[in-house]
Amino acid sequence: MNIFVIMKRTFDTEEKIVVQNGGIAEDGAEFIINPYDEYAIEEAIQVRDANSGEVTVVTIGGEESEKELRTALAMGCDKAVLINVEDDLEEGDQYTTSRILAEFFKDKEVDLILGGNVAIDGGSGQVGPRLAELLDISYVTTITKLEINGDQAVVTRDVEGDSEVIETTLPLLVTAQQGLNEPRYPSLPGIMKAKKKPLDELELDDLDLEEDDVEQKTKTIEIFLPPKKEAGKVLEGELQDQVTELVSLLRNEAKVV
Repeated sequence: MNIFVIMKRTFDTEEKIVVQNGGIAEDGAEFIINPYDEYAIEEAIQVRDANSGEVTVVTIGGEESEKELRTALAMGCDKAVLINVEDDLEEGDQYTTSRILAEFFKDKEVDLILGGNVAIDGGSGQVGPRLAELLDISYVTTITKLEINGDQAVVTRDVEGDSEVIETTLPLLVTAQQGLNEPRYPSLPGIMKAKKKPLDELELDDLDLEEDDVEQKTKTIEIFLPPKKEAGKVLEGELQDQVTELVSLLRNEAKVV
């Protein structure tokens, strides 16, 4: 099987994020593989091991993305591809990403493409479905189980607290939800092997794309942190007095009654 994982390098939201001038400051920030993409990587490896074939992980970014690609290789992926747009694009959106990926995949023999349900930095969940539409293949989002038998697939997806089971055929694109599996940590032997695994680098020219072809359709105007929460108030005294004070606070300060 020819299995591909579309991966994104994201900010580590467990670390401190600094917002400056309406955007996230990258200097000093920690970056990781998007956590939902880790589920996709793990599932791709498991599918390969059960059905034979190879797993190729693909990302769009700059030279710094090699670190996350090497991590994916250390987890068990066979090949990696960096589509380097550092010198070509200053900004992009979900259209930009899906358009570039579609051009990359157009001449590939694809059985299965996996990606994360959402990226934790943007959370739009658009790239997977957009890419599937451009490639004219079936797709299922927010999956929690994947079974493949030949060219047949049975997919279980999360639907707001319930599950939906879908039968479909390959080629197929799926996006991974939490609960699909438990992503492995790169082992020391895996890290050593990753250094020798192929990591190819492409640019827009290699995909016969111009900047105008992938110009973003949306623009982020500003990014800002949520307001700090004020400390709560503890009401004291007789119950009736507390009720009276609570009603007053709700009416005059919170303005909800």
